[in-house]
Formats: sequence, structure tokens, C-alpha cells
Amino acid sequence: MELPSQIQARLDALGVRAGDVEEGFIRGSGPGGQKINKTSSTVWLRHRPTGLEVRCQRERSQVANRELAWTELAAKLEARRHAAEMARRSAFEQARRRNRKKSFGQKLRQVADKRHRAGIKAGRGRAGDE
Repeated sequence: MELPSQIQARLDALGVRAGDVEEGFIRGSGPGGQKINKTSSTVWLRHRPTGLEVRCQRERSQVANRELAWTELAAKLEARRHAAEMARRSAFEQARRRNRKKSFGQKLRQVADKRHRAGIKAGRGRAGDE
């Protein structure tokens, strides 16, 4: 079966091939009586490389559930990629902040604090000199 063009475009942008996704149709569960127990309208998708799984049983129609499941899978893959990008960017920014040089004002304050601390220590005298 062919996927709608907008879902296919999202998957292409993510670099996901339809062959990487395992698709199955299973019987639903929950309220609905005999109809839900007899028909396989629940759609189950698993993206093999990442191991992400999606089950969709929102609608009575298998076709509608299939489209919703593919949309949900694309959204999960996009969220995963976005989280990885944000973690990479955060690590880069953290390293940049850690390795940058101190400003001129920071250096002046640091030297002044060291001189102040040295003066306090010098006023103590040697141990045993009383």
C-alpha cells in the first residue's frame, strides 16, 4: 500500500526507508464488543534500526489507523532526531563556555581577590611564632 505524500515527504526528510519499517495488523482490544474482537484494525509499526514501536487503534478503519500510525512514527522519529541535535548542540556550547578565555574585567577581579587573600595569609605569621 502507498503512503500519503505528506507522510512520505516527512520520512524522506528523516532518511527513513519504508523497507526499514515492519508493519503488522492485529486484533484490537478494549471496548467495542464482537466487532473489535473479529477484525484486525489495529496497526503496529516497528522501525528496525531504532527499535521504535507504534500501535494505533483510534479509528474503526484499518486504513485510517495505518495513516495515523505512520504519522505518529514519523513524529517520534523527528522528536528523537531533534533531541539528539539539541544534546549535540548543548555539549558543544558547554565545551565552548568551558574553554573560552576570561574577560579583562574578570582577570582584574581575580588578581585583586588573590592579592586580598595573600594579604590575609601574610598577616597570620608563621606557625609557632608567638
